[in-house]
Amino acid sequence: MANADRPRAGPEVGQAAFFEAVVRWQTTHGRHGLPWQGTHDPYRVWLSEIMLQQTQVTTVLDYYPRFLARFPDVQTLAAAELDDVLALWSGLGYYSRARNLHACALQVVNDWGGRFPSRATDLQTLQGIGRSTAAAIAAFCYGEPVTILDGNVKRVLSRLLAFEGDLAQAAQERRLWDLAQAQVPSQAGHSEMIAYTQGLMDLGATVCHRSRPDCLLCPAADLCEARSSARMAEFPVRTRRLVRRTEAWWWLVLRRADGACWVQQRPARGIWAGLYAFPVYHTATEAKAALEAATGYPVAVTEHPVVRHALTHRDLLLHPLECDWPATHQLPEAWGPGQWLDESRADALGLPTPVRSWLKGRTGG
Repeated sequence: MANADRPRAGPEVGQAAFFEAVVRWQTTHGRHGLPWQGTHDPYRVWLSEIMLQQTQVTTVLDYYPRFLARFPDVQTLAAAELDDVLALWSGLGYYSRARNLHACALQVVNDWGGRFPSRATDLQTLQGIGRSTAAAIAAFCYGEPVTILDGNVKRVLSRLLAFEGDLAQAAQERRLWDLAQAQVPSQAGHSEMIAYTQGLMDLGATVCHRSRPDCLLCPAADLCEARSSARMAEFPVRTRRLVRRTEAWWWLVLRRADGACWVQQRPARGIWAGLYAFPVYHTATEAKAALEAATGYPVAVTEHPVVRHALTHRDLLLHPLECDWPATHQLPEAWGPGQWLDESRADALGLPTPVRSWLKGRTGG
């Protein structure tokens, strides 16, 4: 890199050239049949944007209509119990999104009179709405000429501009934001902003892939600095990578004679925060000791095969230790709040996917 403070970003791409190319392409070749398209309702756009963070469109297509059926507007969502929101979100993952969704709805109702603000800078003050999500809502719903810059779009623009700044550094990400905004004409109309914003998303998702980008299908191929030098694989630049690790948990699965299992609420922070799951221990010995302390005598447990569950940057190895809970015993207060849950109520509570799968596969079996 010739200058570490100001990395080369390639020749400036003219506003009209890239912007208009994306608008034309999206109008003809972009995605148009998604259920959250064709609306200026900020509630629906916001909901789709939050669901689509770190989640594939095919998965969101299943959750989005069910969520809207239960919470059709921001007032209904704000009035709901968080447990009800988490229950409907179960299986979608990244549960902090659901907690932020509920908190944001309360903010909109309490601080903004039940109406989402129309400017991206105001939208960013709401819980769980970052700069790119705020820009998407403002562009789709109000036509504000502001750019998005999610992970896919960073890849598109990094290649377009041959941006050599290390995006692991906040200063370089801010510089890319400035260059991204420079592609948007200040006088762009509402319909153009809708097409451009959706077009950026579509390019990143369907054409400018992380590996083997389909450059022949790209409307900006002739403008792309990375393609002109055959360096597509070099962008975006990010030197710091999160290391994936493995963590082992031992589940203590207490089961009553009627088939119901005990689940307790997870702490407010950490993995599956606020959801209900089986009690977790770091070793089998620790779990068995807790069980013996609760009953006053050794209890036979069945050790089931390990369940592997992948999270964003770690793999959980879940070791289920199942036992019959004596009907004459009360659960210790030290185990915290929880409840007995059977298969019939597994969809009514916020549960991590492997817990729900276990209940549906084991309860009553």
